[in-house]
Amino acid sequence: MTIRLAIIGAGIMGSDHAHIFCEDIPGAEVRVICYASPDRADALATAVGAKVMTDPRAAIQRSDIDAVVIASPDFTHAPLSLACIEARKPVLCEKPLSQSSAECHRVIEAEMASGRRWVQLGFMRRYDRAYAQMKSALTQGRIGRALMMHNFHRNVETPAADFTGAMAITNSAPHEFDVVRFVLDTEYAAVSAFQPKRSDALVAPVVMVLETVDGQLVTIEINNNAAYGYDVRGELVGEAGSVQMAAPVQTLLDAALAQSAAYDADWRARYAEAYRQQNKDFLRFVATGDFPAIASDCRDGLAAAQVAEAGVRALKEGQRIAIPATPRPAFYAR
Repeated sequence: MTIRLAIIGAGIMGSDHAHIFCEDIPGAEVRVICYASPDRADALATAVGAKVMTDPRAAIQRSDIDAVVIASPDFTHAPLSLACIEARKPVLCEKPLSQSSAECHRVIEAEMASGRRWVQLGFMRRYDRAYAQMKSALTQGRIGRALMMHNFHRNVETPAADFTGAMAITNSAPHEFDVVRFVLDTEYAAVSAFQPKRSDALVAPVVMVLETVDGQLVTIEINNNAAYGYDVRGELVGEAGSVQMAAPVQTLLDAALAQSAAYDADWRARYAEAYRQQNKDFLRFVATGDFPAIASDCRDGLAAAQVAEAGVRALKEGQRIAIPATPRPAFYAR
């Protein structure tokens, strides 16, 4: 069975998804690349043998499209996911589902009304081996009950000059919000947020302390101007031990009386295999209708939006903010 895909978005993630499906995963055909500017889409469409469209809703409605990948700007994710639900077509939607919890609720309501799940969210870190091994160490009892999880997320520089601390919470941190919930198998109860002062005009790091409903503490550092490279770290601390993430290093350079390892410029090489495994799971979802066991769904998208909203308030108001308790409906039961 060949699954015919429309990819909405021709930027970094749209291009990466197109190449993964065409080059790395059998059984997929990228039939449409949809982008507001056809000139931007032409090169990608030519490379993967697809047609170019500019209207995403028309692309979703095509009879020769079986499933959709949404890799367009964040504000389009929820409306286009709703269009896919209406068209009854599975969709792999890049994170976030929405930065608005109210909008996430609307997508959840539409999906539940349809009678089945259609939306898989692109929180690909659930497919990363390091996080999988951390979760395994916990579930197998090798480190005892979880007490704390520390997380570092550093980028070379901000993607835009007007990037803010609040945007670090809503744009960068959702990956941590989701994967920590996945590893600990818990929900958040409250968040506090802090920001040191830099000596220049660049946006300073944001540090959050989250409390879980099970009494654990989670620290998340988002540093969008770390300068030295892309760097993600994590440590899970239990009552009987701890497990920490080791950054993958392919080579060490020996020169000039020193040894050094290079950092990547962005996230793509670090999570290349996680993206492949996620996309394979999506194709299985399309083919069988069975939602992937470890993938993020709309309820997980809501959880990420709720903690981001609370985190922005915590940073602005300088106080601990409670996170709404939202039980997982039976419809989204694992």
